Amino acid sequence: MRRWAQKIDFALILLVGILLLFGLMILCSASTAGTGAAPSDAYYYVKKQLAWVFAGLVVMIGMCSFDYHVLGQYHRLIYLGTLVSLAAVLVLGRNVSGSQRWFLIGPARIQPAEFAKIGIVISLAKHLEKKEQLEGFADLLSAFVHVGLPMLLILKQPDFGTAMVFGGVLLGMLFMAGASPRHLAIIGASAVGALSIATWLSVAGILPILAPHQVSRIVVFLDPYADRTGAGWNVIQSMIAIGSGGLFGKGLFNGTQAQLNFLPAHHTDFIFSVVGEELGFLGAFTLLALYLLLLWRGLRIMVLAKDDFGANLAAGVVSMLVFHLVINIGMTLGVMPVTGIPLPFVSYGGSSLITNMAGIGLLLNVHMRRHKITFR
Repeated sequence: MRRWAQKIDFALILLVGILLLFGLMILCSASTAGTGAAPSDAYYYVKKQLAWVFAGLVVMIGMCSFDYHVLGQYHRLIYLGTLVSLAAVLVLGRNVSGSQRWFLIGPARIQPAEFAKIGIVISLAKHLEKKEQLEGFADLLSAFVHVGLPMLLILKQPDFGTAMVFGGVLLGMLFMAGASPRHLAIIGASAVGALSIATWLSVAGILPILAPHQVSRIVVFLDPYADRTGAGWNVIQSMIAIGSGGLFGKGLFNGTQAQLNFLPAHHTDFIFSVVGEELGFLGAFTLLALYLLLLWRGLRIMVLAKDDFGANLAAGVVSMLVFHLVINIGMTLGVMPVTGIPLPFVSYGGSSLITNMAGIGLLLNVHMRRHKITFR
């Protein structure tokens, strides 16, 4: 048992634990001022998030309690289940604010697109393990089709932000698997160009490829002050919050933008703005340092993995976390479009937290089985 325990990456577990505690602390400050959903209980979101934390810990333990190669044996079934769940939510899901992304199960809202991230990481990891080479564009085609199908279903919801994460996971896993950086850069630039053309066609009214709210978000990304009291309000208030925090911040429960509800979604999408305002540059820097250490542990696990499948799994989880961080923090700073992507382990949300904890479980699983485990 002692030799088994030596296989566990306790540093990774410690980092996740610190991030979860940090998240609960910030959520307590961000949500007790009131967000409009549960005014009768100031700790409503904190209590629910704490329940999701315990559920996430169970999922994390479950994900590292068996040999990860079992997942590879069922990769086709996992991929099919992912597609079925994404298609089912379009028919049976709950429509909220024009988006059909959730299943209602009792008091909980389950977002299949979040869990689909883990399903795609697993199935794509096995898919890439079978590829003999990734030298040309033709070699990458099957991987793009593999991820493209669930991306189309997610765009249909519509959920552009989550689709962006899927694209990021795909590019990250291909890069780690040995695909040419030049080819990936060309593909990425082409995607940006296509989005730019689609935006222009939609704004000009020539061809409405994008929905009006998607066009609005992209336009606001380019100039948030073009609609300062409308679509640009969130970004402007976020930048004010972060900028006003200074070096040391205003202190927990003392931020004006969050506590006075000037900043919308301050317990979910814009919780990093609360960190910047109330804990200042030092608090935000500390949080980013924790994330960087977490990513470094993930990359270390990828390098130490005993086979390509394990390395691909670790690369997928790291890529997922990287793109969540880039998109979420970028949108709070006004350098990325507002897409509704949560901050890992910190933003309120059960589906997102459980998905991230499942990813940590995969990392622990790969690390524990980098050598043969013996029990004595």
